[in-house]
Amino acid sequence: MEYIIEMCGVTKEFPGIIANDDITLQLRKGEIHALLGENGAGKSTLMSVLFGLYRPEKGVIKKNGEIVEVSGPNDATRLGIGMVHQHFKLVHNFTVLENIILGVETTKRGVLKMDDARKQVMELSARYGLEVDPDALISDITVGQQQRVEILKMLYRENEILIFDEPTAVLTPQEIEELMKIMKGLVAEGKSILFITHKLNEIKEAADRCTVLRKGRYIGTVEVSDTSKEELSEMMVGRKVSLSVEKEDAKTGDVILKVSGLCVKSKVSGKNVVSDVTFDVRAGEIVCIAGIDGNGQSELVYALSGMMHADSGSVELNGKDITNEKIRNIGLSGMAHIPEDRHKYGLVLDYNLAYNLVLQKYYTPQFEKSGFLKYDEIYRYADELIEKFDIRSGQGARTPARSMSGGNQQKAIIAREIDREPYLLISVQPTRGLDVGAIEYIHARLIEERTKGRAVLMVSLELEEVMNVSDRILVIYEGRLVADVDPKEVTYQELGLYMSGARKGATS
Repeated sequence: MEYIIEMCGVTKEFPGIIANDDITLQLRKGEIHALLGENGAGKSTLMSVLFGLYRPEKGVIKKNGEIVEVSGPNDATRLGIGMVHQHFKLVHNFTVLENIILGVETTKRGVLKMDDARKQVMELSARYGLEVDPDALISDITVGQQQRVEILKMLYRENEILIFDEPTAVLTPQEIEELMKIMKGLVAEGKSILFITHKLNEIKEAADRCTVLRKGRYIGTVEVSDTSKEELSEMMVGRKVSLSVEKEDAKTGDVILKVSGLCVKSKVSGKNVVSDVTFDVRAGEIVCIAGIDGNGQSELVYALSGMMHADSGSVELNGKDITNEKIRNIGLSGMAHIPEDRHKYGLVLDYNLAYNLVLQKYYTPQFEKSGFLKYDEIYRYADELIEKFDIRSGQGARTPARSMSGGNQQKAIIAREIDREPYLLISVQPTRGLDVGAIEYIHARLIEERTKGRAVLMVSLELEEVMNVSDRILVIYEGRLVADVDPKEVTYQELGLYMSGARKGATS
């Protein structure tokens, strides 16, 4: 059989780690081919080799059976290969149209000719169902719309091989459904798609075949229709993985977090983004705030953790009023926070792993004396957490945080926050963009904290996670809590109606 793209015997090394070890991948014309693996398995590295961002130490790339040279993204574009990266490559203060044509602009005597480009973008947008305002600034549109811009960039360049790197990591359930339809439509038009993911439901929904990588090695390629989710997860992780969450009924104690009448105004519009929110979280329970992205859950967490000013209402932690306290004081009062954006708020990417692990404690006597850091103690403590929380990194505690996989970056944040033994653990999108092995691990840690008597407040967009992990679900819609429900008694459909504002229930 002839393949449109073949990667044969590809090996790519970085300091202290072989990211791809003799991998072969074959893409047929007109198929959606999933690339599955744990975080750090080498999926994104392999696709970056295909797109010309990395040069492999060994191996060749063939297109339609002919060996081709891909020494940079321009070569890839010439060969009809396009890529939507996990972290979008867009210029935020440019318009949608400017981003789409960037690098392939049409000019006449040095002046940009936008009319033809606009017409072509509008045609592509209509043809593939990728509606987006060409004159909107990237900074003003949703993440789902930004992804459409990335797809339009590939279509504008007439790419026939489309690489999607973790395309659903930042999307709502509705946007994911929409993206699956778009991908199937692209394949029906004759495109071929490589789809990096670790979400088994999406592979079953969209992919024809699936290649599995584990720890940088090729495990096998299977027909998706003939393979169960359990078989795929075992190929990926190398052991049987529980796809359901095991937990006993909650044994609740005292109220740890008490929120009363909280209001937060938008810095831009001055309107309330959080309106009169009242709830509490007790020791020994996991309360989950569910909602479609952009309904005030981020601002609510920012106000609780001190990252944003609350305009009215109060927040009490263990009986102490912490409303609008400084972030460090809130932390010292017993709150830990796993933020939604691990790059922006969770890590200092240019620091090494050890420094990131002591960000909340470096000023304590354990790590500092007379204004000087105790480096030996910092690295000893980091090694302890790396082992305890199974954080994998090429150079151990000295690994730059930027070079670690998403799952291991997340484990580092969780290790740092849980090790502080907080009264309250706020966990926002804790498994966003992670594989089944890492998800299983993180869910187990959250449940372990709840069993130890900690209060856990989780915010998640993943309905499955909301239903499986929480003891109580609060639904937020347009900044207000519209329901307080028991996951054992509510259905996915009912939850969806609450989240879309089509139904309102009783809140405490």
